[in-house]
Amino acid sequence: MQKKFGGSAIFLDRSDINTDEIIPAKYLTEVTKEALQPYILEDLKLDGFDPKGEKLKKATVVVSRENFGCGSSREHAPWVFEVNDVHTVIAESYARIFRQNMFNGGMLAIELPKADIDQLIALQEQGDVGIEVDLEGQSVIAKAGSEVKKFTFEISQFDRALVDSGGWVEFADARY
Repeated sequence: MQKKFGGSAIFLDRSDINTDEIIPAKYLTEVTKEALQPYILEDLKLDGFDPKGEKLKKATVVVSRENFGCGSSREHAPWVFEVNDVHTVIAESYARIFRQNMFNGGMLAIELPKADIDQLIALQEQGDVGIEVDLEGQSVIAKAGSEVKKFTFEISQFDRALVDSGGWVEFADARY
């Protein structure tokens, strides 16, 4: 299944957001991805952030700082984003396993340098931020008010193939 990349952004302006904050461990006994949906970012403590708020419900893109997805190596963290229609996370860097789990699920984990993340976060001052992802051109276009910013990123051929296929299972089914 091809996922939609881009859309309304929410900003989690902190480094080291871990998998327990993304989806609390007490929900890991759920047997479907869909059962995780209401618990997205439930334990994240961040000034001004409401895990039950409208901004998160509308978001299809998360923008954050470095070492996003650190902590336990659980697939549930990308899954909770997927079932909430968040298929794009943009950060300075990722925990290795979280990053690969995003691609394995056919989602995008885009890395941008700190200066670019700073510009994205500052763009919020102009209003709600919409983000377009050009996967072919490997660029991100962010718009708020009358301001438009463009950033480029790199994605490996393999990770791109995973995204294009819809994830690891679909990639493997088509080739093996």
